[in-house]
Formats: sequence, structure tokens, C-alpha cells
Amino acid sequence: MCSVANESSDSAVGGAGSAASTDGDHGSTDRRVVVSGASGLIGSALVEHLEAADYRVLRLVRHDPRSDREVFWDPLGGRVDAVQFEGCAAVVHLAGESLTEGRWTEARKQRMWDSRVVGTRTLCQALLGMAQPPPVWLSASAIGYYGNCGDKQIVETDPPGEDYLAKLCQAWEAEALPAAAKMRVVRPRFGLVLTERGGALAKMLPFFKLGLGGRVGSGRQYMSWIAAKDVSRALRFCIENSAMSGPVNVVGPAPVDNAEFTRVLGSVLGRPAVLPVPGAALRIGFGELAAEALSSLRVMPQTLTEAGFAFEYPDVRSALLSALGLR
Repeated sequence: MCSVANESSDSAVGGAGSAASTDGDHGSTDRRVVVSGASGLIGSALVEHLEAADYRVLRLVRHDPRSDREVFWDPLGGRVDAVQFEGCAAVVHLAGESLTEGRWTEARKQRMWDSRVVGTRTLCQALLGMAQPPPVWLSASAIGYYGNCGDKQIVETDPPGEDYLAKLCQAWEAEALPAAAKMRVVRPRFGLVLTERGGALAKMLPFFKLGLGGRVGSGRQYMSWIAAKDVSRALRFCIENSAMSGPVNVVGPAPVDNAEFTRVLGSVLGRPAVLPVPGAALRIGFGELAAEALSSLRVMPQTLTEAGFAFEYPDVRSALLSALGLR
């Protein structure tokens, strides 16, 4: 199953693994972090996590700012009030129209493309134009970059796929690359983020709680998941650790196939999970989006683990228990 970072484009822990500098790449003591997509699934959790760690989070918003914690931007119009965050510690770019809310019509695919590609270009140009740019920029991507890879274990150096989502991720990442001339650029590629607040798991839960869940299609397609709390910790690790740059697979260390994932989810909920969803039915209901749900991605977090990041939820059972508030 392919996963994407689905953040609203309207706005923007304990230890984060191994020890890392908290002063940024240039020794700055500025604790401001700018976040786009801050009201989205990943962004809202990240904001909460960073503020608990004594960072001051500034949210990029498309409306007139309502407080000194909001900064205006118009991602499609090419406008960012970047003077408001000159010299900040980091920028985390998560904004983009959801890829999982409904069928992929041509018009919708264009909106999804523009919200990511054009929005990233806008922010990149603003950062390059700063007199005092941040030392690090985290610009989101997704493991959909790799396309359908079957059973092969995938790491950050593997080549991109050829489908729509893979091409979108390539174009999305390419818009962030020019900023590397002035700052450290990290491209987190998100897997399936496990949280009951939204995303794929939230859509599954009503059916599984009724005992109506089960594998999708053959069930042999790999799912590269990660606990929401580990996502926030991984992003903070990338901010604070000056060795982190380039693509980073933000996934757990033990991907499982869909049959195993649904079995564990049913077990955690105390419900049977034996009613399969035929692939043909999924294609009829969701069109091109169904191909992504049926694709197989066995993605490994090689860069994170080699850098010393320690997952708090390293297996799918512990991650699901955390997502459901049971641990």
C-alpha cells in the first residue's frame, strides 16, 4: 500500500533517538520553527511535539494572521511574508491537498500537483531570497516516490517509480533542491502514519470495530507504516541532527504485508478481520486511487537507523496500540 503525506494547505518528546545538537547548524539559539500544513495530520502532531520541547512554532496560513504565531503565505500566488521568520531555526514544509479524499479526476490531480509542486517552489524561492535563511529546511515527500516495488526492500538510494504518484513525488522534491545552495535540505518520505485522528487508519477503524474488516486484494502487498509519535520525533531528529540531509524514509523498521497488518489490527481491537475487500471492487469504487492502495512498498528507514534514531514503536502491534490510545 502506497502512502502519502496528506496535510492541509491552509496552514501550516522525549528523546529523538541519539544525542544531537539543539543549537542548529550554525550555533543559533533561535527556537522558532516555521511549519506549513500545521493543521494537517502530521503537522498538528508535530506542532504539539515541538512546543512541548520549548520550540516556538510559527504557522504558515493563507488567511490574514490572527496572532504573532501565524505568518501569511499564498502558495499558488508565489507570496510568503518571509521577513517574519528571518533567522529562524528551521522550516518544515508539509502543506498539500489530500491525496486520499475521493477519486482522482484530472482536475483533482492537477490541484494535488499544484499544491505540492508550486507551493514548494514558492517557499523555496522565499528561503533563497532571505538575508539570513534557516540552517535547515524539511520539505515533505512520500514513499510513493518508489512506485510499486513488490517484495523488494527499498532504501533511500533506490530509483523512483513511473506511476502518477511517483512522478508527483519526484517533481515535488525537485522544487526543494535549489535551496541546498544555502541550507541543509531534508526530504522526509512519509509512509502510512498510524493515528486515529485521520488518514488511512481512521478510515479503516469503523469497519474493523464492527468486525467487518479484512485484507485488501491479495493481502500480499507490503505496507510501510509508522506510529504518529515516531513521525514527530523523527522530524525533530532531522532538525537537530546536522548530519541529516537528502531523502529520509520516515517509516517504521518492520514493514508488514496487508494480511498481517489487518490481522494485527483485528487482534488489537478484539474483533475478527476475515472479510476481504476484493481488488476489483476497490478499483470500481476508487479508480486510479485504488492502484495506490493495492501497490506494495517494503520501505526501510535506513538513513534514520544509521544515524542512530531509536523508534519508540518498532513493531506494528505497538504502533497500533499507541495510535488507539491503548499504550
